[in-house]
Amino acid sequence: MDFKVTGTSEGITACQMDIKVKGLGYEILVNALKQAREGRLHILGKITETISSANEEVKEHAPKMINRRIPNELIGAFIGPGGKHIQELQKETGTTIVITEDAVTEEGIIEILGTDPAGIEKVITRIESMMFKPTVGSVYEVKVIKMLDFGAVVEYVEAPGNEVLLHVSELAWERTDNVSDVVKMGEVLDVKYFGLDPRTRKEKVSRKAILPKPEGYVARPPRDDKRSGGRDNRSRDNRGRDDRKPREPRKEE
Repeated sequence: MDFKVTGTSEGITACQMDIKVKGLGYEILVNALKQAREGRLHILGKITETISSANEEVKEHAPKMINRRIPNELIGAFIGPGGKHIQELQKETGTTIVITEDAVTEEGIIEILGTDPAGIEKVITRIESMMFKPTVGSVYEVKVIKMLDFGAVVEYVEAPGNEVLLHVSELAWERTDNVSDVVKMGEVLDVKYFGLDPRTRKEKVSRKAILPKPEGYVARPPRDDKRSGGRDNRSRDNRGRDDRKPREPRKEE
């Protein structure tokens, strides 16, 4: 009989047995478990004499396995089409990533295996970025990653890859004609998150909302459409002519 038992001081965590006879008497099994307990406690005692508790961190090049959980609906985006994203991430970080879906909790269990702490941390950062959801009214640190005529695209510093448009009208209280007059490429700044703009249905952030309003500031009224001179121009063509058909004269009875 080959009988293996492992566990802690509180009890058995796993056991395995190979046997080549047809059966095993109950008394023999009980004695084997008692003998295994005595041996296990003896070994654990010797271990705790040397080290009383596990180290919080292992050596840099020791194999490591870290678990993270994400909602099932994010698994597809994490893996990518045909596994493209996860394969690139494994190659970039030198890790092995295994994903298992938990039907009970409706979450995906991501196992990150590797030896390089920096690579493992990069995978964890990617996962946290996917799950990042800004809170309305909170201030976040962002980095300018693209300059546009009508604003700057910024990404959250704590969640790289999560981008949002900082519109030119939200840069400063003063009128801004050029985005580059206020922010520069690569600049890090603070913005306030307002959630979805009811008018555009897009996420809105503002830099000016966390700046003091200039003394005597008066909001400028919306400008009239220069093409129409402030009047309804829907019934005229592009040369100003009236494109409505003339009314036919009434016939006398």
